[in-house]
Amino acid sequence: MTHCPTILEALRQRGYRITAQRQIVVESIAHSEHHLSAEEIFDQLQARTPGANISTVYRTLEVLWEEGLICRNDLGEGKILYAPRQHGPHIHLVCRRCEHVIEADPVVLEPLGAALQKDYQFDADLDHLTIFGLCANCEENSHQG
Repeated sequence: MTHCPTILEALRQRGYRITAQRQIVVESIAHSEHHLSAEEIFDQLQARTPGANISTVYRTLEVLWEEGLICRNDLGEGKILYAPRQHGPHIHLVCRRCEHVIEADPVVLEPLGAALQKDYQFDADLDHLTIFGLCANCEENSHQG
């Protein structure tokens, strides 16, 4: 299932011009099976439009994120990945030592979301979240040394 027409149509409806380069950025995200970095998206753009500028990618990603059409996951150390919102909710558990990434079920955050709403009247976006810590292997090794 492709999400590209949905994102492009949403942009059109919100008054954004759909340039050829913007369309390629959206297609790259929509057709990817995994999260992409801006650099990976730029590589796809440049393959189809030589002479393209990475600033086009960053500007387009910012618009898509601000409009709620994509999610942005910060995996630390400047590594930011993007995916369409339709990719589904998930949590990245990132080991700060070995950088292993575990995908966790977002259901575990439902009590937190409910508590934030009840106690602070804050509707938290917990669909795509990155949590840093130690994986079981690194945690075990830290106790042995």
